[in-house]
Amino acid sequence: MDVDYAVQVGREALFVVMLVSAPMLGLGMLVGILVSVFQATTQIQEQTLVFIPKILAVFVGIVIFGSTMLNILIAFTSQLFNNLPSMIK
Repeated sequence: MDVDYAVQVGREALFVVMLVSAPMLGLGMLVGILVSVFQATTQIQEQTLVFIPKILAVFVGIVIFGSTMLNILIAFTSQLFNNLPSMIK
């Protein structure tokens, strides 16, 4: 395995991680902002108020986007395993 191929595999792995984590992180951030705006307008400064909506949003994101995320991970892993013989020289 040469350095260029290792860098390419690492770059693809980081891209897959970003694709898989983006839906949950985006929903968590959106819900966090909405709860923060709600807290600012109602002046309720309870720190634990944000956790339950974020957990529910991430769970809904996993339910909605779970099959897509799994397909992305399976495609990357099968590509990695298919290229395994060419990596070892």
